Amino acid sequence: MDTSYKVIGLMSGTSLDGLDIAYCTLTYNDENWIYKILHTNTLTYSDILIESLRDIENSNALELIRLHHSFGEYIGLQVQRFVQQHEIRPDFVASHGHTIFHQPEKHISFQLGDGAYIAANAGLPVVSDFRTLDIALGGQGAPLVPIGDALLFPEYDYCINLGGIANVSYNQNGKRLAFDICACNMLLNTLANSVGSAYDNNGEMAEAGTLQPDLLQQLNAPAYFSEPAPKSLGKEWVLEHSLKALAAHEAPVPDKLHTTCHHIAVQIKQALPKLHEGQHRVLLTGGGAFNIYLVTLLQEHLGEQYKVEVPEPEVVSFKEALIFAFLGALRWRGEHNCLRSVTGASQDNIGGAIYLC
Repeated sequence: MDTSYKVIGLMSGTSLDGLDIAYCTLTYNDENWIYKILHTNTLTYSDILIESLRDIENSNALELIRLHHSFGEYIGLQVQRFVQQHEIRPDFVASHGHTIFHQPEKHISFQLGDGAYIAANAGLPVVSDFRTLDIALGGQGAPLVPIGDALLFPEYDYCINLGGIANVSYNQNGKRLAFDICACNMLLNTLANSVGSAYDNNGEMAEAGTLQPDLLQQLNAPAYFSEPAPKSLGKEWVLEHSLKALAAHEAPVPDKLHTTCHHIAVQIKQALPKLHEGQHRVLLTGGGAFNIYLVTLLQEHLGEQYKVEVPEPEVVSFKEALIFAFLGALRWRGEHNCLRSVTGASQDNIGGAIYLC
């Protein structure tokens, strides 16, 4: 069996900041996986595409299918250009897609961007649709990243991704556990967008704001935060709870940003169990890791027993794309890439549909 794979990993996050593309090598050597990120790019979505992705959940089935195909075509063409630009020869592409619906309690999770259309337009094999099998087996279909955390970043006690939704994974009693903690960039970017900014650069607006205790109490109130894992969040939940609370409050945007950062830090602290004596290493990635105020606040909340570490920018920005490349490699090898200890499924499983082209 081949022990080295050249893979393009693709990730489109709920914060709608664009399509992350990472060309990686993944090598299995002496029972360890070694990764290298060779080329990367983030393609910013046009205003029209952002509007389509944001509004498609309220459209009819015909429009959903049309966008599923056209978004897959768009992704495939972008991959083709990326390949030509860097003069590379990937073995295959692994695409997460863009989550439109995630309601695992109803056995629903749908990622936009048809793998067949990606393959047809990229001219490469594609692995996609990583969640459906786990949902069919009674799982949450999420988070998917933890097996990558365990095998690619084993030196850390906790791996936290501050994406549209913040999530964590860690080993406890010989099992990998993981779950979504709370909304993150979905809240921060929405607030920044409301005053004409794509995001809060370095958390400067948030740092200038003041804490609103009543808003913080509302943000922390939902029962989800005290529920045991396995559990996961979708855009629908965030709209109904966190974003609704922010929209109803009359505080100025800097105060809302400041309070939201406190909310995120509070929930992350609550989510991290003590695993051993001594200092715990915390790997922080995702767009929120560039928010200096949020990272500083998180370290303050966690205290000296936890060491928050932000890696090189390439890993911060493209860790999820890297891990989807890795999930694709495991699928290609016919090995488990989704853990029942994380999702609550009836068994570990090999998620992902393969389209050969």
